[in-house]
Amino acid sequence: MKKTSLLALATVSALTLAACGGAADADPGTDEPAAEPASTETTTITLAEPVHGVGYLPLYAAQAEGFFAEEGLEVEVTTLTGGGHVNATLAGEAFGFIGGPESGAVANVKGADLVTIANVVNRGNVYMVAAEGTEPAEGEDIGDYLTGKTIAGGRYGGTPNAILRHILALEGLDPESDVTLIEVEDSSAIPSVIAQGQADVAVVAEPQLGLGMAEGLWGEPFLNPLQLLGPYAYSSIVVPRETVENDPDLVQAFVTALEQGQELIESDPEYAAELTAAEFPTMDPEVIDSTLARAYADELWGGTHLTEEAVETALEVARSGNILDDSETPQSFDQIADNQFVSSAP
Repeated sequence: MKKTSLLALATVSALTLAACGGAADADPGTDEPAAEPASTETTTITLAEPVHGVGYLPLYAAQAEGFFAEEGLEVEVTTLTGGGHVNATLAGEAFGFIGGPESGAVANVKGADLVTIANVVNRGNVYMVAAEGTEPAEGEDIGDYLTGKTIAGGRYGGTPNAILRHILALEGLDPESDVTLIEVEDSSAIPSVIAQGQADVAVVAEPQLGLGMAEGLWGEPFLNPLQLLGPYAYSSIVVPRETVENDPDLVQAFVTALEQGQELIESDPEYAAELTAAEFPTMDPEVIDSTLARAYADELWGGTHLTEEAVETALEVARSGNILDDSETPQSFDQIADNQFVSSAP
């Protein structure tokens, strides 16, 4: 599967097959000239991702199994951390990005016009873990446990950070005074923060969760936002609205292929394990098994259809976490979600 540097928004190349003997040659045994061979066009687009994650398996499956190719697309995925996935889309360097619809909403209140066209991950895909040996006691109040702790999480402005801040608010804690937050630009640095004893608690996603457990950095999650928050449009496909309006066929082709990848991952755990091994070759098979078991048990994927409940949860979490201030330019499901290209509905 290709992961390359950024390309232009849409690079179109025509692949024309040359007929043997020339286009005007007659077919054997007839007086009619040979028919011109049909040409096919492949449109190459870039999709930006904030991390390379297990949650994005439906996207990777659409690549690996040729579903995009069947729709005349070559989709190249590039990993851009620190908000680069959104910036690349705004700059016209990417077709769109995979991320929370609230990321589009944050850009919209600053003057952009982004819209979410399909969902991928339907749960708040992070877990809260503690350094080994420092876990909360059984039955201990989570708010009391977290008070005074140093917590390692993702960058401010990212969805994992918003979830962390939202959970702190639910527990009655002020993220600025009741805990100490270490907000790292690149989430891949979180394990080293825990390993060096700089933080007591971390907020991580797969495959970090399973890898950290295997390395003894932390144990089983003591708090599971996937179950706590319910349906949540955590990772969706977000594109400029002008792309939807000016090139709906391109958007439809992308969503049609993505849906096939989504269906394959949701219906075939064995294939998901094989694809995970290919995408994350350093993961131990046992870690892959436990990671995917957790994903299916927590209903990580739930179709490509965007539900109002899931999108509004994403917006609520972003507001609660002080990531989204849409008091002057209100954002809602009707404004930032567009299901016209999705064939499946819950």
